[in-house]
Amino acid sequence: MHYTPPPHVTQNWLLSKPSAAGRRGIVVSQVKGAAEAGVAVLDAGGNAIDAAVATALALATVEPWNSGLGGIGFALVHRAGQSRVDVVDFGPRAPRNTDPVRYKLTGRMTTDLFAWPEVEGDINIHGPLSVAIPASVAGYAYLHQHWGQLPLSEVIAPAIALAKRGLPQDWYTAVKISNSASVIRKYPETAKVYLPNGLPPVPPYQGTPGFFRQGNLAATLERLGRAGLRDFYEGEVAAAVVADTQALGGVLSAEDFRGCQARTWQATEMGWRGRTMNLTGGLTAAPTLMRVMQQMADTPYGGTAPSAAWYVALARAMKTAYAERLAGLGESEPDSAQSCTTHLTVCDAEGTTVAMTTTLMSSMGSRVLLPKTGVLLNNGMMWFDPRPGTPNSIAPGKRPLCNMLPIMLTEAGRPFLAAGASGGRRIMAAVFQVMTFIADFAMSVEEAAHYPRIDVSSVDAITADRRLPAEVLDALAAEGTLEIVEHGAVPINFACPNVIVQRADGTRTGISDAASPWSGAVAQA
Repeated sequence: MHYTPPPHVTQNWLLSKPSAAGRRGIVVSQVKGAAEAGVAVLDAGGNAIDAAVATALALATVEPWNSGLGGIGFALVHRAGQSRVDVVDFGPRAPRNTDPVRYKLTGRMTTDLFAWPEVEGDINIHGPLSVAIPASVAGYAYLHQHWGQLPLSEVIAPAIALAKRGLPQDWYTAVKISNSASVIRKYPETAKVYLPNGLPPVPPYQGTPGFFRQGNLAATLERLGRAGLRDFYEGEVAAAVVADTQALGGVLSAEDFRGCQARTWQATEMGWRGRTMNLTGGLTAAPTLMRVMQQMADTPYGGTAPSAAWYVALARAMKTAYAERLAGLGESEPDSAQSCTTHLTVCDAEGTTVAMTTTLMSSMGSRVLLPKTGVLLNNGMMWFDPRPGTPNSIAPGKRPLCNMLPIMLTEAGRPFLAAGASGGRRIMAAVFQVMTFIADFAMSVEEAAHYPRIDVSSVDAITADRRLPAEVLDALAAEGTLEIVEHGAVPINFACPNVIVQRADGTRTGISDAASPWSGAVAQA
């Protein structure tokens, strides 16, 4: 007989992720241990801002491939009783001593990660010249100083404890480090920590996995707990980071660090089907989401689940939005395949809500781990177009375009839904779908988190979850190039969203990405 093998299925199981619910605080994170740290801070008397900072600092120790002290980010904050949502911008900026001439083009196009010209030695992708000014700690400092309640020593305590325990040495750690091993091995300090004996750390075949320490990270966190977070920019930690970076050939300077401050402004507002969408604006994915929302506003929303026609309308809207984004800003964004970011969502008993996205950019950022501090630096220079003369070209002190997209949907002046995701260009599609599944199709938080999605993060192709109904897949195939994929942990074919919904009756529910093995939502008892 003639036999055609069916598509290979990596995960022959049903994905299921528990939610967390209650009437007090909730923390949702891509690592449940970090969410638990945030809830511990809430239990100690902290508010949602304290918990968000505590969770972010904890993620620096337990999710080094996605975020850390050497990263950047954006946050949306709605304080209980306030009428506005605030943006806290601690996004990427090129060092003042950046020299665009050093990023010489090879004359070839990259063939794996990027849709742009290749740079000699990939110095915009990894190594000391790929580093943008790390602003994450400045963002955390601003949040804590202006709106936190607990002393920093209590907020940072869980991160210190986690750093002293070390990174879990389980299968997921092995996979994440293996994905970056070919570049990690180029940098001795990073290799010493993450590639002991030249190989990724692997879990035991049986029994309970152990932990391993990440250089001097615990000591750096202890120093920040004593001296304050601005020590990262103006004290001993700053001096150590600058010295180590320059010793490796980087251009980060003491002036870059002293001048690194978070910025804040009122969120951009847009009406959405009886509610108000609050967005960061600026050089994030927010303008692209707004274009999608404009096109989808009049799309029929009948029934309790999206129809084939609805998915086709969404695919067309996202293709149009990305065509405008790329035409207006140059074909300058990195492909989403290796973009590694984290998102956390927090609310407290009073209703103060935070949606924060932070990133090292690529998996493990620049792959440069600094010996004096244990800080893993971002590779934010990869966000720039290496070609001169484009809107997003490399320049000293310049801010590049990025894909981060924390959102907050308010109703009668109070947060109804807060969300965000990791996943590069795929973030926007995931965040919009999870939001609209809940807000407009009346799905429960659990249903929305598990419902199959599509992704359109280019102008000419659609990716669809194989679990979608056949009529949906057929309709999408008629629109052009369609790739049918699994929604799994590896490969990461879709972004990884998390969300908290706060109902008018006082109930709150949060859930993390269904396919992320470590993620979790935790509620106060």
